[in-house]
Amino acid sequence: MTQIDERAGARTKHGGDVLSVDQVVRTFGDFTAVDGVSFRIEQGETYGLLGPNGAGKTTTISMVAGLIPATSGTITVVGERITASSIGPKRHIGLVPQDLAIYPELNARENLSYFGRLQGMDRSDLKSRIDEILELIGLADRAKEQTKKYSGGMKRRLNIGVGLLHRPQLLILDEPTVGVDPQSRNSILESVERLSTEGMAVLYTTHYMEEAERLCDRIGIIDSGKIQAEGTQDELIRIVGGVDKILLRGSGDLDAAATALGGIEAVTQVEVERRELRLDVKDAPTTVAEVVTTATSAGVSLADVEITRPDLESVFLHLTGKALRD
Repeated sequence: MTQIDERAGARTKHGGDVLSVDQVVRTFGDFTAVDGVSFRIEQGETYGLLGPNGAGKTTTISMVAGLIPATSGTITVVGERITASSIGPKRHIGLVPQDLAIYPELNARENLSYFGRLQGMDRSDLKSRIDEILELIGLADRAKEQTKKYSGGMKRRLNIGVGLLHRPQLLILDEPTVGVDPQSRNSILESVERLSTEGMAVLYTTHYMEEAERLCDRIGIIDSGKIQAEGTQDELIRIVGGVDKILLRGSGDLDAAATALGGIEAVTQVEVERRELRLDVKDAPTTVAEVVTTATSAGVSLADVEITRPDLESVFLHLTGKALRD
């Protein structure tokens, strides 16, 4: 694994990270689904597991939540070791699985009440907490309607509300926006953004690059059951050099323009290909004006200018040799 971030970080009351996953392995017969995964999550941090379907994300969080045992390795939640048979540490966890875990014949308030009682919540506290959750997930005005009548996005939001009900220190969200409409998706992402500012640790799995970029303080890129690299978005992008690309299309003396463009301090490489100039530059947005002026002054008539900045998709392709959704 390419290890980037080595922070000790903020500490919880028990004196450690909210979640610690250390060299965890999970095998199914001869197949290794998770192979030596390690990461930590601090209080108030959103940590993303970014990878394609089948990369090992759901298996990893199933072990973190104590749903299945690890073949080897150690997982601790708020300082307590968690296994498939442990009960105590699970009170610190809120799990929002990919598959909906709500009862369609019950309304939203009844669903929340049922799961709150399963958590052993005090009746008076539960009532006020349900009101809070319904407001948070935007279902207060639909609270008495059977959930089988809800849209897919509304069901997903209620699923998140169930996970938040007992005020967990660690919230696990497994691809919570799959199959929802754009409005509900944005509502879910806004809710997750608020949670980290309120001090909750969030483990978020996704194969959507834009979600990881928007939500996550740190990201673990996972593929073939292994964490290939870990860090902040900027730290991960440095793996591929952090170089922006500018593509100029046009006609005229491209060779002369290439020579002139090579004299710009921020330009690190220029290639000429047919009717195109391909530039590697540092900080394209602040350099593009000078690039365009230099090219036109050298006699190039420009038809198009295109800027490409490195992103997590580029990092994933660099590390694994395949696109994120392959």
